[in-house]
Amino acid sequence: MSAHIATISWKRGEQAFADGKYSRAHVISFDGGVSIAGSSSPSVVKLPLSKEDAADPEELLIASLSSCHMLTFLDLARRAGFVIDSYDDTAEGKMGKNAKGAIAVTQVTLRPKISWVDGAAPSAEQLHDLHHRSHELCFIANSFAGEVVVED
Repeated sequence: MSAHIATISWKRGEQAFADGKYSRAHVISFDGGVSIAGSSSPSVVKLPLSKEDAADPEELLIASLSSCHMLTFLDLARRAGFVIDSYDDTAEGKMGKNAKGAIAVTQVTLRPKISWVDGAAPSAEQLHDLHHRSHELCFIANSFAGEVVVED
């Protein structure tokens, strides 16, 4: 099996620490050389201690699940003979209490909008099957304990 690496870098700087009033902003670097700004969610740690224009862990989890579903879907659609021009998804995650009573991302809703070449779209049944199979094969979905809903 393969290994995947993400490096998280945070520095306190001159801020106090014991009082909890330190910035949660950090840098997330991936093994391919891309880095993005990370932070806690402003809904969890209020501004200015969070960074609003940075990716928070909840968003990264939701994006990861959406990306994995899309990549799997594109491959399955190609294998089925369909040609896709574009795929856009505005995924949404909901927080709640899981079966253990802990706060967690309990549901992710995927809302893919797909453009097919020359209107050669699959039937509703084929589309549903492609999404179902994509979910079953997605590595991230297989790692996620919450519910995934696909609005097709």
